[in-house]
Amino acid sequence: MSASQDHQARIGRRTVVTAAGAVSVAAVLTACGGSNESSGSDAVEQTNGSGSASGGPVLAKTTDIPEGGGAIFKEEGVVVTQPTAGEFKAFSSKCTHAGCTVSTVSDGTINCPCHGSKFDVATGDVKAGPATTPLPATEITVEGDSISLAS
Repeated sequence: MSASQDHQARIGRRTVVTAAGAVSVAAVLTACGGSNESSGSDAVEQTNGSGSASGGPVLAKTTDIPEGGGAIFKEEGVVVTQPTAGEFKAFSSKCTHAGCTVSTVSDGTINCPCHGSKFDVATGDVKAGPATTPLPATEITVEGDSISLAS
C-alpha cells in the first residue's frame, strides 16, 4: 500500500468511527431526553386550545380523565389526574429529578420514563425515586364538565 493509499484508508476509517460515535451519542441523547408519547393504559394525551369562561385554555372534559389515572398535556406542561371520583388535580409534567417529561399515569402514579421516578396522583409526592422532590401543583379550574388551566 502506498503512503497516499494508507492516508486515504486512515481517513476512511476515521470517518466511519466518527460517524458511528455520532450515531451512538444521538441514540443515547434521544433515550435520555424523555418520551413524550403516552404508553400507559390509563394515560390520555390531549390538547384542545380553546378558552374557558375562567380565562385559561380548556384542557379536557372531566370524562377524559380516568378515575385513579390522568392525562398528560405536552404543550401545556401539565398532567391532570382524578385521584377519586370528581376530584381533579394538576401538576407540572416535568420530572423533578432530571427534567424529563412524564409519560404515563397508571396504578395511582405519574411515571417518568427516564429513570423510573413515580409520583402520587393525589399529591404529586414522590412514591419511587430517584426523584426526591414532589411534582409542583398547577392550578386548574373545573367548570361543568370542562377542565381549564387557571388564568
